[in-house]
Amino acid sequence: MTAAAGIVEAVALNPRHRFSKTPAMMIRLIEGIGVEGDAHAGEKVKHRSRARFNPSLPNLRQVHLIQSELFDELNAAGFSIRPGDMGENIATRGVDLLSLPTGTVLRLGDEAQVRVTGLRNPCIQMDRFKDGLMAATLDRDDNGGLIRKAGVMAVVLTGGLVTPGDSVMAIRPAPPHQPLKPV
Repeated sequence: MTAAAGIVEAVALNPRHRFSKTPAMMIRLIEGIGVEGDAHAGEKVKHRSRARFNPSLPNLRQVHLIQSELFDELNAAGFSIRPGDMGENIATRGVDLLSLPTGTVLRLGDEAQVRVTGLRNPCIQMDRFKDGLMAATLDRDDNGGLIRKAGVMAVVLTGGLVTPGDSVMAIRPAPPHQPLKPV
């Protein structure tokens, strides 16, 4: 197992199903549920389109994390993006979230731990928020494969408070590693 370290730059939540979330001074993660008071918290799927398809599926999207370096990239490209704008619960810096394998455990501060389940798949709601944002969160690798840059999804393993300034420790699972896929 290898570890990487970073920090929490911002936290956000929204009790209603909206694209963006409201920045907060802290959030509380609840084991097996997600962010206390957030519309996506729950044991079963809460994402509207997935819940319509099959509401009994497990919720693999309890917590949405984005690396703040994406905000830097988007703002340099002419967008005005702030923490919470893209619907994330936690914005981090210093950990390449997109390169982590499935099953990586992120320790957030002194208590909370989440397990990364997969990638957030950018959707048309991004363009409704800011024209061209969806395309700006997609890229291609050297082989033409699609790169999704809109963050990762996770489930809560150990609850606790998460605040800006908390440390982030990424603990990769033992090999063989499985690459992240959209969830």
